[in-house]
Amino acid sequence: MSAPPAMPPPPLAPRHWPTWLGIGVLALLARLPWPLQRACGTAMGQVLRVAVGSRRRIAERNIALCFPELDDAARAALLRRHFAALGIGVFEFTRAWWGSIEPLRRGLRVEGLEHLQQARAAGRGVIVVSGHFTTLEVCGRLMCDHLPLAGMYRPHAEPAMEWAVKRGRLRYAAAMFTKSELRPVVKHLKQGGLLWYAPDQDPSRGDAVYVPFFGRSAHSLTSTHQLARLSGAAVVAFGHERRTDGGYTLRLSPVFDGFPSDDATADTARIMAAIEAMARRAPEQYLWIHRRFKRQPDGLSPYA
Repeated sequence: MSAPPAMPPPPLAPRHWPTWLGIGVLALLARLPWPLQRACGTAMGQVLRVAVGSRRRIAERNIALCFPELDDAARAALLRRHFAALGIGVFEFTRAWWGSIEPLRRGLRVEGLEHLQQARAAGRGVIVVSGHFTTLEVCGRLMCDHLPLAGMYRPHAEPAMEWAVKRGRLRYAAAMFTKSELRPVVKHLKQGGLLWYAPDQDPSRGDAVYVPFFGRSAHSLTSTHQLARLSGAAVVAFGHERRTDGGYTLRLSPVFDGFPSDDATADTARIMAAIEAMARRAPEQYLWIHRRFKRQPDGLSPYA
């Protein structure tokens, strides 16, 4: 497996200075004691719940769509827990990129490593499929203690933030690929590499189909099917959660049997079902502030 390319020089033009100032503040916050970060994150989440009304309304609508069995009080409680998880997630992101995760290694549980190791022993690359959870960055970093994971991501629009975050991720990831770098990704997988990938958001570009997600039609990328077909890689699901005792659980599934098939829609439905199962295990930690159902077969958005 080839080494990741060297980072280019950071963008230091005056127009980037405000962003660098913000990055400096985040890097300082990343060094606060972990118990204090959790307390601050919980409080920050409740401030965000009140202050960011548009995202709160999206989360409320998603929870209503996905959990119709809950009454109003239970949905409101889940919404509060979700924003608390978001606030803690802000500190987890900064700590993963620029801080120490030593306190977070305590009480860590890792399940299912043998499934991935079996695929690697057979000489196959592995696509490690996850979803957009508040814990995704810190749990990805924790998993890198055990596996040489590469990541696939959408670049940040601000060059200074993109440089700082990518440099932070390359402290622990084997490589980072943008979503447009298909050939390097396929090469990485063909060479036996591991690729973390989260295909669960409503895409604006790329080959997508409608498959069930929490009992509703969700516009979903077929990219896991396509990558597995092009590279011959195995696919495993990577679930992760922040436990109520303050520890983390990382969970790898058995290799998806018969994947990819000849049916991209069926394969994509299997991937979304696996991510739904992860979200049901820790519903407050899924990213409900994303408009997951904004595109519908009838053209009518449930967020209108």
